[in-house]
Amino acid sequence: MGFDLNAFIKQALEEDIREGDHTSLATIAEDEWGTAILKVKDDGVLAGMEVAKAIFNHFDHSLHFDQILNDGDQISKGQEAFKVSGKIRSILSTERLVLNLMQRMSGVATTTAQYAQAIAHTKAKVLDTRKTTPLLRWFEKEAVKIGGGVNHRFGLYDMILIKDNHVDGAGSIEAALNRTHDYLTFKNLDLRIELEVRNFEELQQALDHGSLDRIMLDNFSPADTKKAVELIAGKFEIESSGGITLETIAAYAETGVDFISVGALTHSVKSLDLSLKVVSS
Repeated sequence: MGFDLNAFIKQALEEDIREGDHTSLATIAEDEWGTAILKVKDDGVLAGMEVAKAIFNHFDHSLHFDQILNDGDQISKGQEAFKVSGKIRSILSTERLVLNLMQRMSGVATTTAQYAQAIAHTKAKVLDTRKTTPLLRWFEKEAVKIGGGVNHRFGLYDMILIKDNHVDGAGSIEAALNRTHDYLTFKNLDLRIELEVRNFEELQQALDHGSLDRIMLDNFSPADTKKAVELIAGKFEIESSGGITLETIAAYAETGVDFISVGALTHSVKSLDLSLKVVSS
């Protein structure tokens, strides 16, 4: 199921405006036109330009969006990202939604870029997770891509990821994998299968069984990850996961894994400081 950006914008504006932006209606004449500029107040990676354009266009087709920078651009304090011209009431009514999303997305993109750069000398790719803000997952995952990362599954519906609780609930890795294949056959589904392992015993069970696409090494040390890679390489894709930080990610990437998932890309980033200022009327 694709993401309906316009439906989201409509709901977000309803949350904020409802029957009217009474402050703007009270203070700004209906026919007052002007220009506002998005000003950068932090260093980082810009994200959300296309989203901003869509918000302005959804709310008021007469607004003119003059794009100066692009998604993915490295930005620094003092730069200008875009200008928007038209009815000042329309600009002010959409200002907060634009800023909230762009600040959040730019924060995610900036953090992702730092992780991606730290492992750029390896073949490994940095992955996001489902540790996202409810209902903002599409924006945060778009920002991960803008920052140079790769999206993992979008949700529970588009991939099989058998984690520790699933294994424990099923009773064993063999049971979890067997039931998964039975389920996919019964439902006539073609989904990729990933299995999380916690130690070398579970890894060997996974290798003995096979019938999967990717093995996730959960909370392995870099040294143990390297040993595991030697056992898995050429058989399945390999992903490292579990508390990996900007300081440790290179050590994991250098072991030869294909992917490294990092929840911190989305669950604890600092939003970038951006502001929208009316400069003429």
